[in-house]
Amino acid sequence: MEDCYRIDDPNRILSPGLVLFRELVEANTDAMIEVAGGIERLRPHCKTHKMREVAEMQVARGITKHKAATFAEAEMLAQAGAKDVFLAYNIVGPNIARVVAYRKAFPDVRLSVTGDDVTCLDQLARAVSDAGTDVDVFLDIDPGRNRTGLRVGERARLLYRQIVDAKGLNPAGFHFYDGHQHHSSLEQRKAAIRSEWEPMLVFRNTLEGEGMPVPAIVCGGTPQFPVYASLRDRALELSPGTCIFHDAGYGEKCPDLEMFRPAVLVLTRVMSRPTENRVTFDVGTKAVASDPPMGTRVVLPEIPDAEQVLQNEEHLVVETALADEWKPGDHTLAIPRHICPTVALHRQVTVVSEGQIVDEWDVVARDRLLTV
Repeated sequence: MEDCYRIDDPNRILSPGLVLFRELVEANTDAMIEVAGGIERLRPHCKTHKMREVAEMQVARGITKHKAATFAEAEMLAQAGAKDVFLAYNIVGPNIARVVAYRKAFPDVRLSVTGDDVTCLDQLARAVSDAGTDVDVFLDIDPGRNRTGLRVGERARLLYRQIVDAKGLNPAGFHFYDGHQHHSSLEQRKAAIRSEWEPMLVFRNTLEGEGMPVPAIVCGGTPQFPVYASLRDRALELSPGTCIFHDAGYGEKCPDLEMFRPAVLVLTRVMSRPTENRVTFDVGTKAVASDPPMGTRVVLPEIPDAEQVLQNEEHLVVETALADEWKPGDHTLAIPRHICPTVALHRQVTVVSEGQIVDEWDVVARDRLLTV
């Protein structure tokens, strides 16, 4: 492994264990700011890291706007000193009351949410206005992902008018998450993004022409980040998330993201040598994200020919010509292919700086509920 992944005393780390290399996280943070051209347009997503200390690192660099996917993440951001938190999730059911609770718990934090439904937005407006508070609302625009949101058009226009007119709701603009646009070719990615971006701008201009303010447009994730960073629009906000830790998936899929390095890896140990060419590690599906296909969930840099032939809850079996070099108790580092859900599987990370274990950070927002 490269020296940036050195751990001088790995025996202090239980396995499978998540290890955060602080200098690499700091470098990824600085690279994110550089790609954005400064902190002004940045609204980084915390769904990858879910840690107060990482949020504090961003706040200390002057990043004032932040994005979350759960109330626990939004609360963690407030506790870290964030003053502008966008909960990019449509508010339904019991979460309507949680908006009121959050506003009361953190009155100095600007809270914004998304919406795409007439009834739910009406319920939200009544709840916040009855409580004597308010909340900013982004209209969730569907950029062709067909997951949430409305396509630009008359339904979206009428819903945004509802937001503008409703007591207790403040129109914040658009949420425009096109996470499906992750072509390996940067030029193809640019073309795909622009095909949806440009009609959305026409829609924005139409609404503003009717007197409806569209203060901000929050766009994209990590693969789309360099594309949006190259655009100039007065309302544009950039919301990369994965790049703060990076992973093998985007590292392979999007070579233009070479400015980011995997910064959080899983320390795993050999559990068994069941056959002459097999090595069994303890990095099972309870330790690393299992949404990538079997056989591709981790990269093992120290075993370049490893074929991952079996993975269960507590085991990963690989076949390799280098099997004789490994014995039970040996450790190595595995790079997750998808870091975001991997982090959520761990209660803590071990923090390493210049080879030394210096701290443990809690993954506090892996839970759905903190206090709000």
